[in-house]
Amino acid sequence: MNTLSEIPADAQAPVSKPWFVYLVRAANGSLYCGISNDPLRRFATHQSGKGARYFLSSPAVALVYTELCRDKSDALRQERLIKKLKKSAKECLVQTYQSD
Repeated sequence: MNTLSEIPADAQAPVSKPWFVYLVRAANGSLYCGISNDPLRRFATHQSGKGARYFLSSPAVALVYTELCRDKSDALRQERLIKKLKKSAKECLVQTYQSD
């Protein structure tokens, strides 16, 4: 019988994928907020016209902000907070991210 202490530390807990909250600038200048475990792949999906109806009227042109979150739940919480911000505050996030 194996005890927990006999199992290698890296096998004890599954490693979860990192999750991100991200902002994409649309061609009309608006900002779209979403979450993904692969923001670059998700942005490519948005650029192809799939993944969000938001981009049907104005195509995705740039991934302008990403923020690493602990897990999917944290990413969803952060997404809700960002979506509540005024556009000027979202633009500040973008500026801070681009200057790093």
